[in-house]
Amino acid sequence: MSSVNGGEDICYVIMLNPTPQDRRDIDIIRAHVKHLQELERSGQLVMCGPFSDSPGGMVIIRADSREEAERIAERDPYILTGIRSYELRTWELSHAGNRHMGIAKE
Repeated sequence: MSSVNGGEDICYVIMLNPTPQDRRDIDIIRAHVKHLQELERSGQLVMCGPFSDSPGGMVIIRADSREEAERIAERDPYILTGIRSYELRTWELSHAGNRHMGIAKE
């Protein structure tokens, strides 16, 4: 999976946003969950869930490239059916090893 400086420092955040076609359809929801389960089985799913204070949700994945992350997002039944749009963000994880968390003196 994606790495920077020999560690797994990059994840991709898929922000799922409702579209005007948004509707509560149990078959689409089940297909979306199946998609997430497949990502979990492959070891690519980091976290996922809906927002409790606004519409939409977020899926955090590991992928070998941004292009792969785009393909994963575009396979999501929420996107395929048009009830959600997505924004893909590249997220660099902070920790002492990459000096993000080690830059400040304790």
